[in-house]
Formats: sequence, structure tokens, C-alpha cells
Amino acid sequence: MRPAPPETSRVAVGIDVGGTFTDLAALHDNGTVHTTKVLSVPADRAHGVLQALTASALPPERLAHIAHGTTVVTNLLLERRGAAVVACATQGFTDVLELRRQERAALYDLSQHHVAPLVLREHIVAVPERIAPDGVITPLTVDAVHTVVAQVLASAAASEAETVAITLLHAYGNPQHEQMLANALREVVAQRKLSLDVVTSHEVLPEIREYERMATTVAEAYARPAVRRYLAGLSQRLAERGYPAPRVMTSAGGTLEAAEASQHAAALALSGPAGGVTGAAAIARALGVNSALTIDIGGTSADVGLIADGEPLVERGGGVAGIPIALPRVLVEAVAAGGGSIAWLDDGGALRAGPESAGASPGPAAYDRGGERATVTDAHVVLGTIAAGAWSGGVHISRERAAAAVARVAAPLNVSIERAAEAIIATADATMARALRRVSVERGVDPRGIPLIAFGGGGPLHACGLAERLGMRTVIVPPHAGVLSAVGLALAPERRERLTSCVTLAADLSDDALAQLLRDGARHLGATGSGALQAQWWIRARYVGQGYELDVPVQPGDAVPAVAQRFIDRHQQRAGFVLDRAVEFISARTTLSSAPWPVHFARPVYEGHLPPDTDDGRAMVRTLHGAAVVRLPDATLRVNPGWRASALEIGGWLLEMT
Repeated sequence: MRPAPPETSRVAVGIDVGGTFTDLAALHDNGTVHTTKVLSVPADRAHGVLQALTASALPPERLAHIAHGTTVVTNLLLERRGAAVVACATQGFTDVLELRRQERAALYDLSQHHVAPLVLREHIVAVPERIAPDGVITPLTVDAVHTVVAQVLASAAASEAETVAITLLHAYGNPQHEQMLANALREVVAQRKLSLDVVTSHEVLPEIREYERMATTVAEAYARPAVRRYLAGLSQRLAERGYPAPRVMTSAGGTLEAAEASQHAAALALSGPAGGVTGAAAIARALGVNSALTIDIGGTSADVGLIADGEPLVERGGGVAGIPIALPRVLVEAVAAGGGSIAWLDDGGALRAGPESAGASPGPAAYDRGGERATVTDAHVVLGTIAAGAWSGGVHISRERAAAAVARVAAPLNVSIERAAEAIIATADATMARALRRVSVERGVDPRGIPLIAFGGGGPLHACGLAERLGMRTVIVPPHAGVLSAVGLALAPERRERLTSCVTLAADLSDDALAQLLRDGARHLGATGSGALQAQWWIRARYVGQGYELDVPVQPGDAVPAVAQRFIDRHQQRAGFVLDRAVEFISARTTLSSAPWPVHFARPVYEGHLPPDTDDGRAMVRTLHGAAVVRLPDATLRVNPGWRASALEIGGWLLEMT
């Protein structure tokens, strides 16, 4: 290991807890990047964080901050281990979660079924009130509030609920009834010293669409207690060792202090994958690349993203484990095609890879930790693209174990183990290529004209093959490719967000009213005009009558017709057509961000022993022609025939089809 940097340097730390490895990246203010990789501890994710910090040997007093990507919310939703919830809904609308958008989970796939709502129907309390877009129809009376509070407390006692989710009709535009009910509940809870949190939809998601707003609010209530306990426990264990409390990556690509993040659990639903795209965007900007596709191939999954205008593309959220989370999120599509994805034959004898993964325990057969089923990693070991021997994270690769596992797949196919290994990799590549097409082509982006940024432990191995499938001619393998998600976490700015409902025709909104709407959003988040925090704004717009919106950037002072034209141009790029209809503004999104950690990518420092053939693209400035395999400190780069790889000055490699 190289000598540690000078003791005077300050360090930003990012820790990415994956299904197989926990990665740490330490970015020193003098440009040094120090990385550590340890095996994850699935039963105790926080322990993996502490292990990585211990292995890094970084003095706690030198840390400027620790940024953490977490899968706590995702796992809660997948495993249904969240808190019991009592919900309040407008009378006559208590079945919104059951009705959803349509009866079928997939319109043309009768085998698919909706997941059950996160709150049982018998624990949804009807509230006798009604607000319409143009005013109050049925007032919420004091007597009605007392009755609802009593019903909520009785239901909470019977179900041992920890949270109450209040979602009343049209509260995004007029929250007075939600506020009235929430204040009464909180007052009674405080008087009786109950452990019952109250969550309101106008605070979680002040936007149209009753189903998505209620589902997101209930998801917040469902996840918040566990998130609060996890972050409090992690913060305490870090404090006991002298470390600062962590910042937590949100789905939208910024970070929040742990205390604030614990009050925005639903915003952490896609916390883990956002760091990788954030790191890839920093690399793209450093290289002057404006648009790119990204792929992060880890041990359990492959995460695909899109960089537009030098930043990760942020969209209105989609579903997590079948539950709509309609908050802004960095676009990431995950598919089960990681290095640990298990190869198997279906009932028709066809080869599959995933979704089941070997994970960290027992891991691929090649790890020699008890795994016996062939994985994508084992296929690479058989073909020699992953070398046998010692690797970072305490892993020792055994070709014999890998070959024995792949042989079990090859036998029923009546092929050699090498041919079976090639087929396993091709199967995984096909799954990932489909995800790359969905992220790009379905958004009006031609992948043939932009580079692919490939990272994660498996990204550089599959990059050329994936690029060929999409007709792409350029691949970027960044420095610290195997831990780039952790780098992105360390770089990510602290960021707060606010959504403000503004359902109105663009033609009916004045320039001054638009500017005031934007300034009010920034003021609510705490903007002072000092310049220490940077405000950014987007308007979510659509054609009248459409069922979806597009976000367009905007600034105070922009003319409303110019913003409307910006939407029309983006609609043309995204959908390929424009409509002769009026443009409608739905909501304004405001972010307030600190400056990101400065990017130097100067001297890389790696934990542990590195074999002499290891190269990060700087050890020797050179050009390679495929076919070639380059062992990186935390990954392996495969250069296919017909490709040329050139070392980048910032580290990493630029691959071009010749």
C-alpha cells in the first residue's frame, strides 16, 4: 500500500453497500483518491460500513463527511417488513389503493398480479370532508376531527401501528383539512405520550394524481420508522468511533443529513443506484462529454442510467417492488444480470441468467466459499477474462471451482464448459442490452451517437459487447471503475428538494407569477441569496389532456412562452411529435444544493496488495488493441477484437471501435 496522504488533507468519504461488496472511496482535497473494498454483511448493513471504515484506516478527525447509499427502503418494500400503518382518506375514496390505475397489473399479461397495498383496508379511516380544485365542498368540522382521531387511535392500538398516513382529496392544492386533522392527531399523541408519527400527503408529494399521492404517502409512513432506527443506530455506532453522522443519498442524486433523511424515507427508495450515475456524470464532465449511457454491473444487478446535459437524468419516480413512489429520482433501471447472477435451465431447456443471485454468501463458486451453482462471474473465470488468484475485498478466485460449476450447466446442453460460459455471458448481455435500449431509445436518445460509461466490478468486462449490440462506437471506463458508486456518493452535494403544485394553463400564467412561484420554492427551502447554496428549478408540463408530464429547466425571469416552447421542443425530442394543444404547467420542482466536492482524480491509492499486471490506465500510458484483457485494481477490462483502448490522463480508459 502506498503511503497515506499528508495529515492536513480533508477527506470526503462515500460508502456504497452492495449485495456482494461494500465499497469505500475517500476523496482527499489534495486530489488523492483512496479506495477500499470489503465483503458485505447482508444481515447487518451498518456493520459493512464500519468494516470498510476500519479497513481504510482513515483517522476520523480528517473526515469532512461520510455519504452513504442505502437499500434499506428498497429491502423493506421487497420483503414487506415495514411498520403497520393507519391511513386516513376522504370519505368515498378509501379504496383508492385497491382500485389503483387499472385492474390488471400488465394490460396484456394475465399472469401478472398487483402486489397487496401496504395498509390493510380495515385500517383506512374515512374522513367526512371534500375539497375540489375550485374550493371546499364539504367542510371538515371540529366534531368530525374528534371522531376521526378516536377511530385512528383505536385502529392504531389494534394493529400496533407506528404511523398514520393522511391523504385527503386535492390536498396538493389546498392542504387546510390535512393540516387540521394532522395537528389534532399530533396534539393527542403528545398529550398521551404515544409513539405514533403522522405523515401528510401535502408534505410528501403535493402533486395531482390521487393514487400515486396516496401510495407514496403510505410508503413514507411504512418505511419511516425503520429508516429512523437504522440511521440513528448507524450514527450512534459511527459516533462511538469518532466518525461524523452520515449523509444519505436520495433517489434524486443529492444527499441529506441523517436526521433530515429519516423524515424523508420514501425519497431514499432508490438511494443505492443513484451514486453510480452521479459519479459517472462527474467523469463525463471532466472529459467534456455532454450525454452518455451508463451501466453499473455489480454482484447482484446491472443498473442502467442516462446522462443528459452533463447531469444524471432525473424523472418522476416509478415503482419499487410494485409500489408507486412518485418522487423525483435519478433514472436507473435495474436488471438481474450481475456477476453473481445464477445460470440455470428453464423447463424448456433454455439457458437463463438471474434473477437469483449468489450474493456475498456463498457467492460465486469461484470464490470457494461454498457456492456450487454457476454464475456470470464463474463464466468469466472459465474463459480467463477474470484471472484466478487474489483480488481486492479478500476474495481468492479458484478456476477449478468455477469450471466445476459451469460444467453442471454444460452437461445437459451437451456442450463444452467454454461454450457454456460464452452462452452464460451472452444471455446476461442480452438482458442488459434490452435495459440500455429502454433507457435511451424510448426517451428519444440515439445510443449510436453517445458513449457508454461502464463501471462496477463487471462493467468493463461487458462494455464492448454491450456497445456492439447497440451500435455504439465509444466506451469510457472511468478511473476507480469498480468503486465508482462510492466515488459518486463522496462527490454528491447536499441537496434539499421541494415540489409546489401549480396546475394552470401556461397562457394564464404571467411572467411575474412564474418568477414568484420559483422564488417561493427556494425561500421555503432556506435560500438566503448568499451564494453558498445554489437553487435550480424545473417546471413539470404537459399538453392539456395528456396523462404524463415532462420536466423542463427554468429560471426566475424566464418568459412563460419561452418555457412553454421549451416543453414543446422536449416533447418533440422525446415522443417524436407535437400537438396543436395548449400547454399546462402542473408543478414546480426546486432544489437547493451545496457545491459538490472538488474533482481532481489525481493520485489513486488502493488498499491491499495489487499484482504487478494491475493497471489503472496511468501506470503506463499506452494504447491496446483487442483482443486484450487488462486487470484493473478493482475490476477487469476486456477489449474486444476490433476495438482500441487508450489510457486517459485522469486515469481509466477510452475504448473506440476501429
